[in-house]
Amino acid sequence: MADTSNNHGAGNAPSDDEALLDPSEAAEIVPDDPDHPMDSDNEGFQPDNDAQEEEIQLQNDSIAYFDHHTDSIFCIANHPLYPTIIATGGGDDTTYIFSADVPSPVLPRSYETNSSSPRSSLPPTAKLTGHTDSINALIYTLPSGDFLLTGGLDGRIRVHSSTTTTPTPYPLVTSAQEVPEVNFLSPCPHPTYPNTFALGASDGSIWIYSVDPISDPQNPLQVLQAYYLHTESATAGAWTPDGKLLATVSEDGSLYVWDPFGEAAGAGITSSSSGQAAVVGLTTADQRFAVEDGLFSVAVSPSGSFAAVGGAHGVIRIVGLPRLSTSSSSTTITTTTKNTKSSSSSSAKFTKSSAGAKSKPGAGGSKKSAASEGGATGQQAGQILASLQVQSESIETLAFSPHHPLLAAGSVDGSICLFDTAHNFTLRRHIRKAAASASAYSAAAAEGEGEGDEEEAFAVVKVGFGTETEDEAWMLTSCGMDGVVRRWDCRGGGGGGGSATGGGAGQGQQQGLVKEWRGHRGEGEGGGVLGFVLMDGGKIVTAGDDGVSLVFA
Repeated sequence: MADTSNNHGAGNAPSDDEALLDPSEAAEIVPDDPDHPMDSDNEGFQPDNDAQEEEIQLQNDSIAYFDHHTDSIFCIANHPLYPTIIATGGGDDTTYIFSADVPSPVLPRSYETNSSSPRSSLPPTAKLTGHTDSINALIYTLPSGDFLLTGGLDGRIRVHSSTTTTPTPYPLVTSAQEVPEVNFLSPCPHPTYPNTFALGASDGSIWIYSVDPISDPQNPLQVLQAYYLHTESATAGAWTPDGKLLATVSEDGSLYVWDPFGEAAGAGITSSSSGQAAVVGLTTADQRFAVEDGLFSVAVSPSGSFAAVGGAHGVIRIVGLPRLSTSSSSTTITTTTKNTKSSSSSSAKFTKSSAGAKSKPGAGGSKKSAASEGGATGQQAGQILASLQVQSESIETLAFSPHHPLLAAGSVDGSICLFDTAHNFTLRRHIRKAAASASAYSAAAAEGEGEGDEEEAFAVVKVGFGTETEDEAWMLTSCGMDGVVRRWDCRGGGGGGGSATGGGAGQGQQQGLVKEWRGHRGEGEGGGVLGFVLMDGGKIVTAGDDGVSLVFA
């Protein structure tokens, strides 16, 4: 018989129930399961609940906050007579004034983990606009804070009256634009010249202004002096405590000390070569002073006898200043304009080592510096009294204790150094992780070491001593790009309790850490603390790179 199993005639068409595919030809038979899930690339993934919880575990130690800025807060100042009045300027081209006089704790809701009621920002007293670029400098004038001055990257300075409250607070008095960009403003403390200030510009020029709308209502902003010896951007300036002299530094590595009111010249102190009323002038032409890649910070001692300048690669120079007196004898100060490698007989050299720096007295063999002698003589003025180099990167901030022989230096390498100004600037303490993340502190504490991973260090932006009492003058406040504010007891390690967070308290106590305050985002760019001001009772108000100002107590 013929095989007809695969032959279908016209009258033998397959029914609907017959299979269209021979089972032997199928590669795989999948059982019918309508609820079978589809394959996923995340097969076997288990959510990390601990990691999710860690992301929202944010800490805030502040008692109040101000968040009206829409960009980073670059500068902050408080009123000299009413320190709770705060002014802030930022990348949103705007200045705000608010009161930090907070009777009860108020926490920002965005930082809370379990907020049960809405929280509010501190309200602004005034909002000032008019700049067309970021505001990176603002000050109140001395002695009474009559005017608030703002300087911006648009090169403009704007003067607002802080004594006028009607019809609107802080009305504009006048404005001016003489430079490409304003780098710094510094109020002059001279009692004879109220409402006077210095301006440093990106083109290296230095300007001395006075605000006097009463004597000349048509021209309330008067230019008293203008100096053009810096050849690159002027980075910082500081007045002597009596306001008679102004020290400025530049990216070109130069230091000039100006005599804007002619009092040094009147006392018989002149410069033989710098000109333009500069009684001291040091440049990179002098190899003893030269700092490769520029100078970025300057501070004047409480006695006014010497200045400290900080630059790239952790270099600090201590330079004698003239001591103005009523003596009729004249003194000529020779500024260094030639290349020389000879060293000052009173200089002290510090070199970097793993154990810190040690002092090397000069030929004079004196155990006390000019700080303890009450001031530099005419012969010491312009002389390099000490050359220090302990830190490895740029010195961004310098501060002298007002009542004790201490100089603090904060560096981009994340460390703070304390020098004894009464004993040849001997290194008293090197806090290597003064600005570090919580993980760095915790790791260091767990390992019993003084410092954590190098990658966890952040730049120290500002340091400042308390000023009200002798005890407060031992306390150093610092902030940095890690977003944390810290307070150190400079009398020795272990002064006070541990950190505010509890992490790394052992390491902090060994370095004199008293307390730390958290609340800013931290961890580098966009979250650091760019500045702060101190108020009565140890309170601190910050300028945050995250656009928030926090009040700590």
